[in-house]
Amino acid sequence: MREISSTDNRMIKLCQQLAHRKYRDKLGLYLIEGENLVDEAISEGADIETVLVREGYDGLPSCLEEKAFWIKDGLFTRLAQTDTSQGILAIVRKREFSQATWMEKGALGNFVVLDRLQDPGNIGTIIRTADAAGYSLVVAMKGTADVYSPKVVRAAAGSLFRVPVVLINDNEELISFIKAAGGKLVATCFDTDRYYFEEDLTENVALIIGNEGNGISPDLIENADVKVKIPMTGAIESLNAAVAAAILMYEKVRASGSWENVTKKPMA
Repeated sequence: MREISSTDNRMIKLCQQLAHRKYRDKLGLYLIEGENLVDEAISEGADIETVLVREGYDGLPSCLEEKAFWIKDGLFTRLAQTDTSQGILAIVRKREFSQATWMEKGALGNFVVLDRLQDPGNIGTIIRTADAAGYSLVVAMKGTADVYSPKVVRAAAGSLFRVPVVLINDNEELISFIKAAGGKLVATCFDTDRYYFEEDLTENVALIIGNEGNGISPDLIENADVKVKIPMTGAIESLNAAVAAAILMYEKVRASGSWENVTKKPMA
């Protein structure tokens, strides 16, 4: 296996660049770290370009040996994105997925719209929950934090390899996309008497999750086909974005009875 011991090596510099969004956008690459993520990337057929392992690491899958580099311990520690790294990093190419590609599939399914969300933990958790609840697409509106940032990638726990992400620039473009696909735009707001379980959220739903501080864009609320709310008691006015998203997305599972066909897996 090839060895890297200098900070001037191009692979080291590339990893350092990929800590920043502008380089992830420019190069179409991002970083993953840890054995579980690397294993999931392999099983889902992700395009792994390069693997960097700490010197002495003994868990490298044989299929990645030709793409791997040994990294001196001190140098690897400088690249690691976590305090207790398992000793393996990989550079992965983003999946390119456009609106046109999605429309060619001929079936909308349910998808979640991230309307200018900023918290990486929320974004990653929503992507992971969308995967678990059977949502087939994530739309990231312009102004949303990068879905390929290290914190989002960790929180998504492998779901980025399975759930396509489409970037949309503005509300008009989103509304046109939904109408062309025959879907219905669903928004949560206070200006409604309908609870989420009183509406059919099982099929062709575009569920909007709004910015943590400002909520859903007023323009999107105005153009929503369905407006719902989540019942809350006491003095609570709102829920965490990821929690609200989970409640609403799992209405698909509850109302359709699709849990009967779910393979039982241990909870993580």
